[in-house]
Amino acid sequence: MDSTPNDYAPPSRTAGAGDDGEFNLMALIPRLSQVGTAMSRGSLVERAMQQAAPGLDQPSMNVLLQLRMAGKPLRVGEIAQRMQVVGPHVTRQVNELERRRLARRVVDPDDQRARLVESTPEGTATVERYLHTVFGVFDEALADWSAADRRALSRLLGRFADDVAAHLAHLDAQDRAPQRD
Repeated sequence: MDSTPNDYAPPSRTAGAGDDGEFNLMALIPRLSQVGTAMSRGSLVERAMQQAAPGLDQPSMNVLLQLRMAGKPLRVGEIAQRMQVVGPHVTRQVNELERRRLARRVVDPDDQRARLVESTPEGTATVERYLHTVFGVFDEALADWSAADRRALSRLLGRFADDVAAHLAHLDAQDRAPQRD
């Protein structure tokens, strides 16, 4: 009998209600979906964008966020790598940010031929308003959590995101590798 997605049975280590205390991977999927749905339904990103810079699109804000997280000017290629997109996509966003005077290109002190992108003071203020809105929602949601629980969430969510990204990158690399017969 052929297996179809509807016939899928998870491996035994992930099946069941987890009454034996074992990790239940199947229970994680609805929780991840619940967070995504709550953020979408609550229009978190849209609210933050409206507070930060009406009319600015999310990809442009993502460039400003990458600059903020790096804490230094970056090359377009570095921004693209961090955002996991192609360079021309970032170049379009940087052009828009420059037009709005939220970012500017500067000479790379290590290579006078190269250019870095840096946030302007207005760009920095824009991303700070965005983060203030997002962090405000998260801070209120976590208000009753202990400091230890907050640290554990941060550590485990970071580890989970890193491990999933690394695993998917490995699968992508395998898919791109030449097949040997």
